[in-house]
Amino acid sequence: MTAIDWKPDIVEGCQQHTFDLGADPDGEGTVTAVLVRRGTDAQTPAPAPACGAVLYVHGFADYFFQTALADFFAARGLSFYALDLRKCGRARQPGQTPHHISDLALYDQELDLALDAVTQEHPGLPVHLVAHSTGGLILPLWLHRRREAGRTAPVAGLVLNSPWFDLQGSSVQRGPVTQLLRLLAKATPLRTVPIPPSAVYGDTLHSSRGGEWDFDLDLKPLAGFPVTVGWLNAVRRGHARLHRGLDVGVPSLVLRSDRTHFSRRRTELSDRADLILDVAQIARWAGCLGGETTVVPVTGARHDVFLSLPEARARAYDALDAWLRRDTERA
Repeated sequence: MTAIDWKPDIVEGCQQHTFDLGADPDGEGTVTAVLVRRGTDAQTPAPAPACGAVLYVHGFADYFFQTALADFFAARGLSFYALDLRKCGRARQPGQTPHHISDLALYDQELDLALDAVTQEHPGLPVHLVAHSTGGLILPLWLHRRREAGRTAPVAGLVLNSPWFDLQGSSVQRGPVTQLLRLLAKATPLRTVPIPPSAVYGDTLHSSRGGEWDFDLDLKPLAGFPVTVGWLNAVRRGHARLHRGLDVGVPSLVLRSDRTHFSRRRTELSDRADLILDVAQIARWAGCLGGETTVVPVTGARHDVFLSLPEARARAYDALDAWLRRDTERA
């Protein structure tokens, strides 16, 4: 087992441990991943959970800062951990392209290490996985590969918050785009996809723009990061695998907004809809996870349902609480 060296984190009340992942297969030096633990201080271990633990994975142009989500699980006897993936958030090294990766399966290395670390601290206890947006694609693919390899324990459940299950736009548009990405990713993987930046979603969240949340704009810029063709090609390959059907091996909860609102200017709907993903696609492909899947549309929710306005946020937490109770009864 890897020795875990907890140090103070950038988020108050949390600690972090850095995994050294070695040379980057995509040629950008050495890579690391950072595991974050909700606790008290660097010297005091987190309280032993009554019933298990949670491992959270962020989305694109994101990192873990959602302490209210950690507190929610801790109040229910679940120790909380979050993983900043390679080249993301706390783990990105100088000179590295934010979030760039050529194959989503490369994340298996840090996901396995993180799960082993959580299990090491809480042996024999179940672990629930939680993920947002792109993380909501990465985790099901990883779980499917683990199940195929005969490794299912200790994962007991999967919670996906607005998972990215397909590319936005019509099927007529998606097909040619996907084919072009395959070609470009081989020749110029770091080439930037010409998507005009938009800060509308970031503006709804950040305290400097009237939102409720204070997060590091270097780690989570209001307009996100540039998208590389190599990264988007990896995502499209992940979508294709999901669409053929997976078996994650555990019960799943999918939370999403009840509507999509794509707009490059802020409107009354900007705070009450998913501005990033097509929620109809989430609903369409949720059945591809395999096993028992519960889908809950959250009225008035944002893309990150747990960063929604208070009323919608409460609905999201109520749905999660009810599902966790049912999941505990099933176990």
